[in-house]
Amino acid sequence: MTKKEISLTINGTEHELEVEPRKLLVHAIREDLDLTGTHIGCDTGNCGACTVYMDGQAVKSCLTFAVQADGSEITTVEGMEDHPDAGMGESDLHPIQEGFREMHGLQCGYCTPGMIMSARALLEENPDPTEEEIRESISGNLCRCTGYQNIVKAIQYAADVMNGREPPESPVEHGEAAEPEAASDGGTPMCEADDCCMDVDTDFEPPGGDHK
Repeated sequence: MTKKEISLTINGTEHELEVEPRKLLVHAIREDLDLTGTHIGCDTGNCGACTVYMDGQAVKSCLTFAVQADGSEITTVEGMEDHPDAGMGESDLHPIQEGFREMHGLQCGYCTPGMIMSARALLEENPDPTEEEIRESISGNLCRCTGYQNIVKAIQYAADVMNGREPPESPVEHGEAAEPEAASDGGTPMCEADDCCMDVDTDFEPPGGDHK
């Protein structure tokens, strides 16, 4: 298949690539440029793990051909440290990244790069969103771990910093999480997080006999 020459400016650096017309932008970013912070999840545009910031919008790079991005300016999660707003908070990180860290807006972290890029697009357009607007903005990004509560708090944290307000204290660093308690029915907690604990009945036997 004939390849096409394209030019992409990614994280401030211009790259000249030769790609097949069928090559997806996410594969050009990960395979040709070795920027693997952009993740591949569903390849159908449903999960949002591949979201990048392109020409002022959050774009799902698994739904975009690389040739469609010819001449575009793209930011991936690796480029957030060079954003003008980086270092506004208590670290050298961008306030969005700092918010995810301070408010524990991640668990496995697979969705996090896409969440961060969607959050950037939101705060560029709407610097002080309501909780409802945040939830609407990230509705195209799926998370299978957190329940979204702390992701919303992370973006609110970033909005506070970027608007010159004092952000909330980190519940992680300041030990606000409750110690796990023994289950009332004699079971043991599955996890230590006070908002997601489930009790396990250690005496439970499955129906139909002993399964080994």
